Amino acid sequence: MELSQVLLLVLVGLAAGIVSGALGVGGGIVLIPALVYLFGMDQHTAQGTSLAILLPPTGILAAMAYQKQGFINWKYAIIITAIFVLGAWIGAQFSISVPEKLMKRIFALFLLIVGAKMFFGK
Repeated sequence: MELSQVLLLVLVGLAAGIVSGALGVGGGIVLIPALVYLFGMDQHTAQGTSLAILLPPTGILAAMAYQKQGFINWKYAIIITAIFVLGAWIGAQFSISVPEKLMKRIFALFLLIVGAKMFFGK
């Protein structure tokens, strides 16, 4: 791996971390497009790589900052985490069976719908 590629990976990781910590959104909103467009990954590999990044406690420092201010609802977090594992497995089984072009379109449509709802909603 070349130094320029490592530096670009570092910048992508930093940007994803900042967006995730600042806005509370999954790094996948930054990571998946970056892996596809900057590194030429196919959609499935980008999604798998993004999920692999989540395996270690990547959000621990950001969560600690939010906890310090009392901004975490632990009851919700625990319940969602418990079921998230099953949902992630179901979602992965679906995703890996869908052709890449369709998966890209589903991902883009999801981002558009959520973005429009947040932008135009109350």
